Amino acid sequence: MTPHHTDKKILWTIFLTILIDMLGIGILIPVFPMLVVPHSTFRVTPDNWSAAQGFVMLGWLMTCFPIAQFLCAPILGQLADRFGRKKILALSISGTVLSYILFAIGILTKNLPLMFIARALDGASGGNISVAQAVIGDISSPQSRAKNFGLIGMAFGLGFILGPFIGGKLSDPNLVSWFNSATPFWFAAILSTINVILVIRLLPETLHIRSENRIDFTRPIHNIIKAFSINGLKSIIPATFLFNAGFTFYTTFWGVVLAEQFGFTQGKIGDFYAYIGIMVILAQGLIVRRLSGKVQDYKVLRYSIIGSGLCLIGYYFIPVSHPNLVYLLPPFMATCNALSMSFSAALITRVSPPQIRGEAMGINSSANALAQAIPAILAGYIATHHARLPVLVGGFTIILGGLLFRYLFKPGRDDIHGQEGV
Repeated sequence: MTPHHTDKKILWTIFLTILIDMLGIGILIPVFPMLVVPHSTFRVTPDNWSAAQGFVMLGWLMTCFPIAQFLCAPILGQLADRFGRKKILALSISGTVLSYILFAIGILTKNLPLMFIARALDGASGGNISVAQAVIGDISSPQSRAKNFGLIGMAFGLGFILGPFIGGKLSDPNLVSWFNSATPFWFAAILSTINVILVIRLLPETLHIRSENRIDFTRPIHNIIKAFSINGLKSIIPATFLFNAGFTFYTTFWGVVLAEQFGFTQGKIGDFYAYIGIMVILAQGLIVRRLSGKVQDYKVLRYSIIGSGLCLIGYYFIPVSHPNLVYLLPPFMATCNALSMSFSAALITRVSPPQIRGEAMGINSSANALAQAIPAILAGYIATHHARLPVLVGGFTIILGGLLFRYLFKPGRDDIHGQEGV
């Protein structure tokens, strides 16, 4: 098999790996808001809890994943640089399988501590995306890098089309009498098991220059320092940190807004996020892939990040009396997000030497995990004042990230490989 065909096989294997991983995540989206909304039959919080108490609990539950990911993703990145991508990817997805099983049991028994443990376990094994991104970095040329990351973005989008749609249906007892809020988690566990098999059977090892460094278990803390000190990364990470922080304000509580203020059922919430996924797919296929290799990555990011923030601010002002207006913003938001995610990942791999590319993606994942942890907690408390307020805060946070990137990133100075690629 020629190197070209081998790379295509690897690319499509990673595509399927991330697609199935995102399906597992997307399936959960319609369920989470229903766990705390007072009128929901899926409510797991005590009957004497107020809606505000449920919001705070949801914020803490959502933050378990990124905190654990912050602590463990850098270690998985180091392990992937030392022992290879394939073994670590299979191991991390296996942890995800167990976490889904535990969360399903937690829902059925209304065992909140077990649900927290399950989310933390999923976060601890959640370095699979950064390892998969390192694989893409291993096989990508400077010219194909953004395009290949765009394909991965399509996997994200497709996962968010099918995942929430499937999750909404699998949790609807009106369709099948034995469906409940735990059913999507059982299905996600099955999908992730298939994912492990795919990695073991189809993915060849892509790491040819292995790191000899010892595993540093204090790396999560060091990574935050490194993220703001390494040339190249220090000009990108602050912006991606604020981008992910701002978007977490949106993802944590917009589903709650849809359920509480607009009267969306779990099925309709799933349909809404599936619609967003369709927009992401179109943006990746029609815009990102066409811009790859033609427009410099940092120039795209200067505009796309700020555009994402403006879209979130727009969500805040949608009147309750016109719920269908929520469908107007996703095409614009999906385009800006697709550009921001694909070109920022491509830029990070471009400024990272091959032998530490896994570590660099681990640093990025670590910073992003911390960026998701802090807003998830804050959003729970902010939402007690107004359910939509986290969305407004998120929009301004992302805009700040875009302005910071325009100020910090200097072409040439921050690019280790000089004028390599776009």
